[in-house]
Amino acid sequence: MTRLFLVRHGETVWHAENRYAGTTDVSLSPVGVEQARRLAAWAATAPLAGIWSSDLGRARATAQWSADAGSVELNVDRRLRELDFGAGEGLTAAEMAERFPEALQAFRADPAAAPLPGGEDPVAAAQRFTDCLDDLGRQYAGGAVLVVAHSTVIRLALCRLIGVPLSRYRQVFPVLRNCALTELVPDDEGHTALLEFNTPLERCCP
Repeated sequence: MTRLFLVRHGETVWHAENRYAGTTDVSLSPVGVEQARRLAAWAATAPLAGIWSSDLGRARATAQWSADAGSVELNVDRRLRELDFGAGEGLTAAEMAERFPEALQAFRADPAAAPLPGGEDPVAAAQRFTDCLDDLGRQYAGGAVLVVAHSTVIRLALCRLIGVPLSRYRQVFPVLRNCALTELVPDDEGHTALLEFNTPLERCCP
């Protein structure tokens, strides 16, 4: 049985203002570093066959702690990067409401059909991410893999894998905690079971 552990990177320096990072490379905050260390404590005791990360710095930095702790090579795949929020990159919701209120309203109503101006198609993002997970499932058949990525693209991928409309990812999965564990088990028939979602590290590494 292959086990895929999806994890959002540690908190970043934009977290306090809730700025949309997307593909912008921002660094971990001191809290995010501590979260990465706690994830590494879990990884050191987990029988991980592989560790993979988005190519963005905040995910790579988070994953590197676990790779070092578990003596497992860190691999990077661009398909795991966050959704590109286009004109929303670096902005807060309030700032977006001032600059393009109608586009923001359409995004909130159906984020899959109406991405932010200049942003990536969420359907394509979900496809690239799940394509990567499919490859990892085959590569590590019967093993456990840690995948460090990002909030929106993970939630989009979860919807696609369990049959929830992508337009509802913000309602069905409203919050993905930094460095919390989400466990998936794919089968040989193309189906995926969601065994665990958004479990805080405190429940795994007291």
